[in-house]
Amino acid sequence: MRSCTVCRKQSPDDARQCVHCGSDLDQLSTTAVALQHLRANDRVSRIRLIIGDDACPSCRRVEGAYTKETAPNLPTRGCSHPMGCRCFYEPALTEIYP
Repeated sequence: MRSCTVCRKQSPDDARQCVHCGSDLDQLSTTAVALQHLRANDRVSRIRLIIGDDACPSCRRVEGAYTKETAPNLPTRGCSHPMGCRCFYEPALTEIYP
């Protein structure tokens, strides 16, 4: 399920627009906003894509670390998990303390 940051409601993984308010989920879903924040953070050197133990084959293929520019959008294309894509982003930091 994709969560909309505008209306805070969920839409199916394959929805491009929020089924409740019509917002563009490619830009305004919680995962899209999280990716934008990670890319804008100077302390983040790479972005890891973390998958669950019960991930589908599509999600298993994209697991790993990416440059900020090449990190894939979530949900993964072709995800077949019955509960929807369960991947998430994790930052790799250049420094931990200021």
